[in-house]
Amino acid sequence: MSPFPIMRIVLCFPVLDKHLQQIQAAAPDAEIVNAGQERINELLPTADIFIGHAKVPVDWDRVLRANKLRWIQSSAAGLDHCLVPGVIESDIPVCSASGLFAPQVAEQTFALLFGLLRQIPLFIRAERTRDFSRLPTDDLRGKTVGIVGFGGNGRMISRMLSPWEIRMIATDYYPVDKPAELAELWPVDRLDDLLGLSDIVILTLPLNAETVGVFDAQRIAKMRSGAYLINVARGAVIVESALVAALASGQIAGAGLDVTEEEPLAATSLLWDDPKVIITPHVGAQSYCRVDDTVDLACVNLRRFLAGKEPYNIVNKHLGFPHPSVVYRGESTANNDDR
Repeated sequence: MSPFPIMRIVLCFPVLDKHLQQIQAAAPDAEIVNAGQERINELLPTADIFIGHAKVPVDWDRVLRANKLRWIQSSAAGLDHCLVPGVIESDIPVCSASGLFAPQVAEQTFALLFGLLRQIPLFIRAERTRDFSRLPTDDLRGKTVGIVGFGGNGRMISRMLSPWEIRMIATDYYPVDKPAELAELWPVDRLDDLLGLSDIVILTLPLNAETVGVFDAQRIAKMRSGAYLINVARGAVIVESALVAALASGQIAGAGLDVTEEEPLAATSLLWDDPKVIITPHVGAQSYCRVDDTVDLACVNLRRFLAGKEPYNIVNKHLGFPHPSVVYRGESTANNDDR
């Protein structure tokens, strides 16, 4: 028997047997425990490595007191599920899935955006009453699009929007490596400038202490009258009551929301019945290949971590996302010795 304890990797996302085998191959000497949401609070204190996304309450104080956890690999881009104060102040490295689902988030953005511009909610309501009347619609062409948060999701959205005859501007914590399709890439302190220039505002910013409620009544009032707002980031960056008021007054022409301030959205919310709003239930990152892609990243990072190398997507824990220079970009990023 080995004198050293076996490393335990605790998982909390919907893996299949093939994924368990893939993770085991990346760490052949480790014990792999698939806790699921049902047992994650119980088993997380026993983990050396945590891979997943706990969607149930976790006693992080208990985890930290166990003094066993060495690394967290989130299966999500958002890290509010694990970046509690104790983890932030600890020396436990945290890696996100930032950018991994950017194509899906961009497609969801397109669905919401074109649904609003082409008045799909109104036409669906008319369809239910067999009303074949023409209604006014809007165009994307000729618009200025502002992207708030220019990480993996924001960059993919700009790339997919680039064939359209539009002007694009963006703000980001790291305003570096501006792509050719973007007219301007500004630091976050120019957010209000972006809002004053944009006909369409797309939110792909992270949720952290600085961004909770950042789109309150005062901030929304900075938007151009009649602009559209798309949120595929985190719901808590928008104050719902302020959004409802802006829609009612006409300050905002429409809102496409894949996320809401409270999830699930309360049945009593005024957003449900507003014909200027499209709501989807936080499905932007859904994909038939999501788990496969997540496990691929986890295994690349697991091999790097066990070899003493810095994993991809390691985040600034106070900001909640990685620097663009360390973001995983699939096979083009990983060296042969990572796989």
